[in-house]
This record gives sequence, C-alpha cells and structure tokens, in this order.
Amino acid sequence: MKTHTTIDSPVGVLTLVATGGVLCGLYMTDQRHRPAQESFGVEDPSCFDEATAQLGEYFAGRRTSFDLPLELIGTPFQRTVWRALLDIPYGGTLSYGELAAALGRPSAARAVGLANGKNPVSVIVPCHRVVGSTGDLTGYGGGLARKRQLLDFERGAHAHHLLF
Repeated sequence: MKTHTTIDSPVGVLTLVATGGVLCGLYMTDQRHRPAQESFGVEDPSCFDEATAQLGEYFAGRRTSFDLPLELIGTPFQRTVWRALLDIPYGGTLSYGELAAALGRPSAARAVGLANGKNPVSVIVPCHRVVGSTGDLTGYGGGLARKRQLLDFERGAHAHHLLF
C-alpha cells in the first residue's frame, strides 16, 4: 500500500511517497518524470517522521548523508546507477562519464544520464551531484535552478543553511 505526505523545504514543496512504510519517492513540484498524484496513495504523514527529520537536518546544514531504508523501484540498470549516486560525497560532483566509468560501463554516459534523470528519490539519492563533462550543470528533473541551489548549499553549508 502506498502512502504520501508533503513537506515544505527550501527548494519548494516536496512530496514523499512510501510503499509498505518504506520511502520510494521524493518528488519536487513540477519535477520531470513525476508520477501522477493519484499513484501516490492515501495521504498519511505518520510513516514519514524520520525522513522529514533527516531532511530538516540536511537543509539546516547538520546532515551530509541520509540513513533511511529506501525502496528504489526501477530497472536493474537504473537501480545500479541510483545506488552509485549514494557514493558521491556531500559537496562533490561527478560527471555522467565518470559515473559510467565507475560502474564499469565507460561508454554508457548517456544511459547513466537517462537513469539519473528518472531517480525517484531526489535529494536523498543525490542525482543533483552529477554534472556535465566540463563541470557545467546539465539536466535535472527538478530544474537547473534547484540543482544549482542544492550544489551551492552543499559547497557552503558550513557557512550558512537553507531556511527550512
């Protein structure tokens, strides 16, 4: 059974989705590849306390990684890419090509980019940390402005925090 809730954040309203009480989605308003609202199940904030607390700590600059059980629903290749995103350090970036090479598939940068774009648990699974080969910001389901906001925040989190 799927449930969902919404929370306010510095990058806009976030919709958290769980299946069987395990987080399987975190979507931004107007996010590309956002499933239909009807697919999120009933609204029930009760199973999202830990996710909400950890997101609050992240946006306050007190958390650099998340410790939440996740149900990543996608193809085997997509899940491999999404798990690899968890290894990109806070405040760091990797190019699509570097990520493909790290997965042992150096010619699969485009496929890695497509999988990255369908990440169902943004922010927590940090797809915003993947950039173009020259370091330029390219593609982000939540929009480039949000990607820049998250990267700038992580690079300077010790000096300031996003208001949550």
